[in-house]
Amino acid sequence: MPVSLRKCLAVACALIMAASLCALDRAEAATPNQVEAKPRLGMNLQGPADWNSELPFVDVFRLSRPWISQKQGASWGQGPKLDLDEHGWVKRLESDCWAETPICTLSPGHYPAGKYTVLYDGQGELDFWNAASVVSRAPGKMILDVDPSRGGFFLKLMKTDPQDYVRNIRVIMPGFEDTYQENPFHPVFLRRWQGMACLRFMDWMKTNGSPVRTWSDRPKPDDATFSARGVAPEVMIDLSNRLGADAWFCMPHQADDDYVRNFAAMVKEKLDPKLQVYVEYSNEVWNNQFPQTRYSWEKAKELGLGPEERPWEGGGKYYAQRSVEMFDIWEDVFGGHDRLVRVLAWQSGNTWWMERIILPHQDAYKHADVLAIAPYMGMNVPREGKELTAAQVAAWPVDRALDHLEQECLPKSIEAIRATKEVADKYGLRLVAYEGGQHMVGVGGGENNETMTKLFHTANAHPRMGEIYEKYFDAWTDAGGGLFCYFSSVGSWSKWGSWGIMQYYDDDPKQSPKFMATMRWARQCGQQVQLPE
Repeated sequence: MPVSLRKCLAVACALIMAASLCALDRAEAATPNQVEAKPRLGMNLQGPADWNSELPFVDVFRLSRPWISQKQGASWGQGPKLDLDEHGWVKRLESDCWAETPICTLSPGHYPAGKYTVLYDGQGELDFWNAASVVSRAPGKMILDVDPSRGGFFLKLMKTDPQDYVRNIRVIMPGFEDTYQENPFHPVFLRRWQGMACLRFMDWMKTNGSPVRTWSDRPKPDDATFSARGVAPEVMIDLSNRLGADAWFCMPHQADDDYVRNFAAMVKEKLDPKLQVYVEYSNEVWNNQFPQTRYSWEKAKELGLGPEERPWEGGGKYYAQRSVEMFDIWEDVFGGHDRLVRVLAWQSGNTWWMERIILPHQDAYKHADVLAIAPYMGMNVPREGKELTAAQVAAWPVDRALDHLEQECLPKSIEAIRATKEVADKYGLRLVAYEGGQHMVGVGGGENNETMTKLFHTANAHPRMGEIYEKYFDAWTDAGGGLFCYFSSVGSWSKWGSWGIMQYYDDDPKQSPKFMATMRWARQCGQQVQLPE
């Protein structure tokens, strides 16, 4: 599983950035304008991967891992480079070689058991091992008996005909053999997020470090797996339409204008015209842990946007500039911006950057609709440091950890929300949250303290966490915040964080204080969300 350090604040870098801006003249802002915003709940969806525990698709091959090349007698994954077509299907295999992929690599028991139907086109031979055994075979069709108590399972492509190679593999959960084509989404997934105001597809698009540059690079519905390049735009649009939820798309940082134009055209054509479209350039371009941040520095240098000794300053200007260029393309395609919500997003509470770089650069604020932040209740604990350390926190009882979250972290989050709201009002923008929630995680080696990790997991499941969330959301409402996209939907917890509002698709929502508190707040906001009584 990739390291989820994406949520960790680059504190040292932020201090350097802030210090470098002290000498800058204060930019002239918009006439103060108290912009009203209606609080609503949106959701960040967990990204596509074989360990995705949300199980959004009834065809579990959709989230299989990209093919692993194997060779008889060689170490795991050390087979020759595979010959793949444009969609990731294996066109031929060398002698004594095969390709395989893991599926549903979840904790035992957390996906459906029973008879799975395997369908495929082409000529070849498939096999399965671990939690799946073959019950019957026929050309283009197999039946599996799957026992999730044994963990995940593996599909092995043993043979394929280069003239008619195996492709379009589907592995359908029990009971969906006749309906998966007209509705690819699991009914539990659809029911859970019914009533969401917006779906943020940042992780579904594999935005962080995305290699996508051109329209031809985009993920397509007939790709072998969405785990390679992200979920196809058509599928994201379909989901928004089915749920009646606004769609939030993050344009890849390297995407050219043609990609942006074609993406916008597809959304205009296929998205329900009653729904709005949130448009954001990449994700957290302020966060130097991501490739898109370094990319913005390099582009700024090419364009001469900032001093070489402060590349981050130029990177911020490039972010604002490219955002506006992207907004202009979307507006041209849509014939205006009535259906668009143009997003400028930056580090929560970092108002100096917002006022001196992001919003005023080439009057970017005049081309935007919202200022977006991630007002996490931040509790990042390193292995060593001048303040809290992992060893210290690991010795705490759960009540003390929750006390710290409520008495130290929550007030700082509220302060950042209020400060950013003042900036948003000043520039005539609405305040929204692109992400948010608790942020109890080890950093800088602290993540390797197993005792602290267990403590954070216990705290996330504790009833008091729900009480803290109630205060958190009330503060967001009181400050005048609008859309709040929680991070994130359903995902298993690890040493890299407890981001999932629940851990598994089959969890009992009533046993998750985070989930219940969040959905109760959505109900208060007037949303018809699914809340078990």
